[in-house]
Formats: sequence, structure tokens, C-alpha cells
Amino acid sequence: MTTERGGLPWGLTIVCALALVLLIGLGTWQTQRLAWKQELIAAADAAAGAPPTPLTDAPGPLPAFRQVILDCDFQDGGHPLVELQSILDGRPGVRLISRCRDRLVDLGFVDEATVDRPGQIEFRPERAAGARPRIVAVVREAPAPGPFAPPVRDGRFYVRDNAAIAEVLGVPAANAGQTLYATESAFPDFPALRPSAPPAAFSNNHLGYALTWFGLAIALAGFYVAVLRRRAKDPRP
Repeated sequence: MTTERGGLPWGLTIVCALALVLLIGLGTWQTQRLAWKQELIAAADAAAGAPPTPLTDAPGPLPAFRQVILDCDFQDGGHPLVELQSILDGRPGVRLISRCRDRLVDLGFVDEATVDRPGQIEFRPERAAGARPRIVAVVREAPAPGPFAPPVRDGRFYVRDNAAIAEVLGVPAANAGQTLYATESAFPDFPALRPSAPPAAFSNNHLGYALTWFGLAIALAGFYVAVLRRRAKDPRP
């Protein structure tokens, strides 16, 4: 696009203005994301540090990362188990998932080399008159599986599809969005079961992204100013 001698390069001006607005907008958005992520991390830390609270029958989502007390007796034979293929410490195995008060509970990991399962342990009648076992679990959100998730084979899941697992275990769909990871063994007589919760890791790179976008905006502004100064010295179009 041609311009008059000494005039502004309108084509370049419009392009730079639009790009500058876009870059500043992206930087501002990342700044807002940074504040949101910091609040999320603070809430997770506060929930994880709070004392465990008893799990109630109230429906709906629980506060993420909250510690809850499960008073379900998983050894009474009334809690079915679902196997989820998994890996822990580089070894293949399965995660055993059950239910408690209409919630999905991940009881822990069992190595593939272990052929026995907790459900095969003989129930001890003397426990029936005693106190119900109580274990602590941690609440985690469960993302939906991808479109190319492998199907269930031979009764074993190969991806954490909470909706499908909840349907098998009879857990209401309203509670299927979360998993309660046991941090204590529900089967003390079965040492092969290793209860564990995934680490509460958050990626927080939003400050770096914001600085990148704002830096590009400053570089673009500097480039435009340099073009205008050069045209002021040499006004030829």
C-alpha cells in the first residue's frame, strides 16, 4: 500500500495495532490465569492440610483435595471390586476400585504378579461384632477419558473412565466426577495392596507465558517506532 511522502504507513500501522491489541490481550489473559491458578493451589493446600472429615451421604461434588474418613467395611463381601490397568514405580498392575456411600473409591495398587485379590480373603466372623474399619481417603477430580480410550476387556478397564466404572459399581452419575483415593489399606491382611493417591501437582507457567506475550508486544512497538524514525530520516515511500 502506498502512502504520501512523510505520511504514516497506514497498512503497517493497522497491522501493528491489531497485533499489539492481540498480544496485550493474551498477556492479560495469562495474568488472570496466574491469579486463578494461585488461588487453586492455595485452596488445595488448605484442603490437604485440614483434618479428615467423615464422608456423608450428601450427593454432589466434594471439595477437591479434601481428606475424608470412610467407614465402609470393604471386607464384608458387599463391596464389589473393579480392576483398572495401571503402572506404579515402573511395574504393571491394577488399581482396585470399589464404592463407599455412593462414591468411587480407589483402594490402591496390586502388582500384576499377584494373582490373589482382597475379595478372596476369607471373612473373619469375629470382626462382625467389632468396630467398623475406618480409613482415610483423598478427593481428586477425574477428567473424562479421550475419544480413543481402549475399551473394557475381560472385565478390566484400561483407562480411568469414571462414568463407565460408576455404572458397573452402581454409583450415581452425579458422583462419578471424583475419585476418593485411599491412603490407608482397607485390607490389612493383604499386604500386596498398596494404597496411594496421585501427587497434587500443578503446572503454573502462566507468569512465563504472560511475560512472553507482553515482551512480544514491547518488541512490536519498538519495531514500529523504529520504522517511523527511519521514515522520518528518509521519507521516500
